[in-house]
Amino acid sequence: MAPTYTMAGGKGPNSYSQHSTYQRALLEVAKEKISEAISTKLEINSASNRFNIADFGCSTGPNTFLAVQNIIDAVGQKYGKETQLNPGDNIEFHVLFNDHSNNDFNTLFQTLPPTKRYFVSGVPGSFFGRVLPQDSLHVGHCSYSLHWLSQVPKGIADQNSPAWNKDIHCTGFSEEVAEAYLDQFKIDMGSFLRARGEELVSGGLLFLLGSCVPDGVKMSETMKGMLLDHLGNCLNDVAKEGLINEEELDSFNFPIYPAHVAEFKSVIEDNGCFTIEAFEKISHANEEFPLDPEFLATTNRVTFGGVIESRFGKEAMERTNELYEKKCPEILPELANAKSGMQFFIMLRRN
Repeated sequence: MAPTYTMAGGKGPNSYSQHSTYQRALLEVAKEKISEAISTKLEINSASNRFNIADFGCSTGPNTFLAVQNIIDAVGQKYGKETQLNPGDNIEFHVLFNDHSNNDFNTLFQTLPPTKRYFVSGVPGSFFGRVLPQDSLHVGHCSYSLHWLSQVPKGIADQNSPAWNKDIHCTGFSEEVAEAYLDQFKIDMGSFLRARGEELVSGGLLFLLGSCVPDGVKMSETMKGMLLDHLGNCLNDVAKEGLINEEELDSFNFPIYPAHVAEFKSVIEDNGCFTIEAFEKISHANEEFPLDPEFLATTNRVTFGGVIESRFGKEAMERTNELYEKKCPEILPELANAKSGMQFFIMLRRN
């Protein structure tokens, strides 16, 4: 059974809901672009009073609530302008929150905005397959989720394979490893687009936000790549201390692949279900992580702590995070000179 990866649940000090301002910043700067796109590109069927929105990879909130409210506000403004009717009286908004079945949906529903004016459903299941009825969705949204693969690429954990990778992610220095990760990305992104192509109505919009890597830059040259390398070094130290089996660590890889721009565009174009209406670099105030060891360690724990704990145990996870923060000052000069990654805003229209 392939493992699934979710962000830290609950509402405590080490939860995703308390440490997701980085992701929220991109949603805030994308609001105007989404509003403009809905105003100019989306056709609203005034004969139907139901409008379906889905957020794929919703996690536990609160960012997903901001994302769907931005869409609802924009649709309401367009509807009111075109029909001279009050959208609150004439449209039933249904919001479908999708994520892996082990996502903390309890926290998600417990923290729903009390002023919400939409019906909600939780839709557990991997977004690499179809999770909604055919032609049922009007607007889809996915933020900071598409760098996660459905599985570790084949051969990566096999010591007898030319693609065997002793690092914990795709550094970009080994051609065989990079090809294996790219092949898995193409499979997964293709599956994601085919599923959305079946779910969205003709002319429906799909908004994709997140991080990718500029063409010509290796993942290991970016801040995020360097931080993953730092995590790998800390895991090696914990293995030397005896809390992790070294052979098991050698076969451990994160199923993460922030694609390059050209790779992203190629998969979308090959899919054929969508027209690319926008593929833009977008900047926000929190674009690069602050060079603060405590912040970086907390972000690491929220994002990867659950994965490490499920694989190596709680004690190993706690020790890894302790070393991660303790040794962070050693890599701060390197982080300060890292090459920039890229935050993207993609708008696709269903053909």
